[in-house]
Amino acid sequence: MTSVFETLKERGFIAQLTHEEEIKRCLENEKVTFYIGFDPTADSLHVGHFLQMVVMAHMQRAGHRPIAIIGGGTAMVGDPSGKTDMRKMLTREEIKHNADSFKSQLSKLIDFSEGKALMIDNADWLLELNYVQFLREIGVHFSVNRMLTSECFKSRLERGLSFIEFNYMLMQSYDFLKLYEMTGCTMQLGGDDQWSNILGGIELIRRVEGKEAYGMTFTLLTTSEGKKMGKTEKGAVWLDPRKTSPYDFYQYWRNVHDTDVIKCLKLLTFVPMEEINRLSLLKDQDINEAKKLLALEVTKLIHGEDEAYKAQQAAEALFGKGGDTADMPGSSISSEDLGEGINILDLLQKAGLIPSRGEGRRLISQGGVSINDNRVESFEHVITKGDFKDNELIVKKGKKVYHKIVLK
Repeated sequence: MTSVFETLKERGFIAQLTHEEEIKRCLENEKVTFYIGFDPTADSLHVGHFLQMVVMAHMQRAGHRPIAIIGGGTAMVGDPSGKTDMRKMLTREEIKHNADSFKSQLSKLIDFSEGKALMIDNADWLLELNYVQFLREIGVHFSVNRMLTSECFKSRLERGLSFIEFNYMLMQSYDFLKLYEMTGCTMQLGGDDQWSNILGGIELIRRVEGKEAYGMTFTLLTTSEGKKMGKTEKGAVWLDPRKTSPYDFYQYWRNVHDTDVIKCLKLLTFVPMEEINRLSLLKDQDINEAKKLLALEVTKLIHGEDEAYKAQQAAEALFGKGGDTADMPGSSISSEDLGEGINILDLLQKAGLIPSRGEGRRLISQGGVSINDNRVESFEHVITKGDFKDNELIVKKGKKVYHKIVLK
């Protein structure tokens, strides 16, 4: 049976390891307690977190115990890692609300039943710290000179690094120490931008406890061009269906670039590698088979089978393959607002498809707007009741955005 270490390596997760042979041995022969941190800076997890959730699931399925740390304490400071500006500091109430929202999303992939996994808020110990005592017992183990060489701080020095952010590495390192003491946690996992913070925790455990702990970072979810995945014109791709509908979520993965689809299948699904290797041989139009599988599998994991198949059906309908448009994103217009007819730019604005009439004119001039598969050629085009079939019309914006407008 393949070890989880080999699984993670084969699928391309692993970026850096502190002790490769020791980690490999532990994961093959022991039940390891490990943790990954989630700062509750929004009221939903997003695609960037999803990769971490899949790693946790792989580890748990192999018999290891995950701890999801909700950074209720660290979020009150802000993590400078990978940021050029200081994050907005949240209130305790905002943080609690956001942390509560994470629980059901994490539970889609992680089994939190008795003894299987833990979810802990680091506010439980960080907010009760005595500052002077913390400096004496923890701060004494950190070299400022060494901290300043860390990538997470170097990138901020020119723009300005606040003292409150400078404490973040100490706080996250202290998290690792507390979890080691409380639960026997010996491994921290995280995105590659967390490498410096992970090393800080390992060193602190070594100095305070005289014991070894381990760290592993995984690949950040980026496109073949090196850009972070999970961003659209509307903003982040969220796991909460109220922020990103299952249909939009499905379509995001259905439309990934050809060069990214195999990487995403490896990192974001549990499709066997034999099948992924077969799909990797597909070329040109045939690669759509892989894209459809990716979209369906990822949407199943987050929104369940029913919503995934509804999204798939709605997507198929757009390409004339006989699906159901019921789950297509859309809006409505009243008969009163339609009147004898409405200008196309006004309709696009009402539907929230353009931010301004100027943007609408640009799209139309580039051939980027269609109504019921007919390209709109003029800014003066008027939509009338006759354009609605069974009280519906379909707007296509650009190559990938479809929107149903219902006449009421």
